[in-house]
Amino acid sequence: MEAKKYLEDITEIKNMMSRSSRFISLSGLSGIMAGIYALIGAFIAKLLLDNHLQSIKNHQDSAKAGLYEIIETSDLIFNLLLIASSVALLAIVTGFILTNRKAKKSGEDIWNASSRRLVLNFLIPLMAGGLFCLVLLQYGYVGLVASATLIFYGLACVNASKYTLGDIRYLGIANIIIGLIATQFIGYGLYFWALGFGVFHIIYGTLMYFKHDKK
Repeated sequence: MEAKKYLEDITEIKNMMSRSSRFISLSGLSGIMAGIYALIGAFIAKLLLDNHLQSIKNHQDSAKAGLYEIIETSDLIFNLLLIASSVALLAIVTGFILTNRKAKKSGEDIWNASSRRLVLNFLIPLMAGGLFCLVLLQYGYVGLVASATLIFYGLACVNASKYTLGDIRYLGIANIIIGLIATQFIGYGLYFWALGFGVFHIIYGTLMYFKHDKK
């Protein structure tokens, strides 16, 4: 009897140490919603790309075709950045709301030492990747932007996994792998982007929901 109580005490101590060093209230539903937002964004981006290509084709015989293409391309890049920013914002807001709700249920403070370490370690690779993508756009390497976002996002997930549920590490590794693969398929970046940020997030979120949320 005493041995059983001793083991229960050890288990409780381990759980307390885990809660103090890791932020474990990330919501699986937020991952699912982020994936859905990404797929919707990718669909809208595909429509814009198709419309852009059709417009360029219709004006290719025009005397001002070159100027028209430059203007159209600039507008396209702006709209694509707007879509990506909107998807990210929606995912962040939804993630905060759902994670805050889960944290309250488990009695965990959403903004504590663990969550601060999580955010910091997630943002360092992510911000570096964002700046790198802007440099790619600056020099006209548009075809590599999707790959770069996937790779740096994957690195951010792997880096942050030390301070939250370890399962996010696998999401990060998967995104790094398809990001590297995408570098060999320039022109198909949007499909890889939809796979990484959309499908992978939905799969990850679903697994996390049934593993950690639905208890």
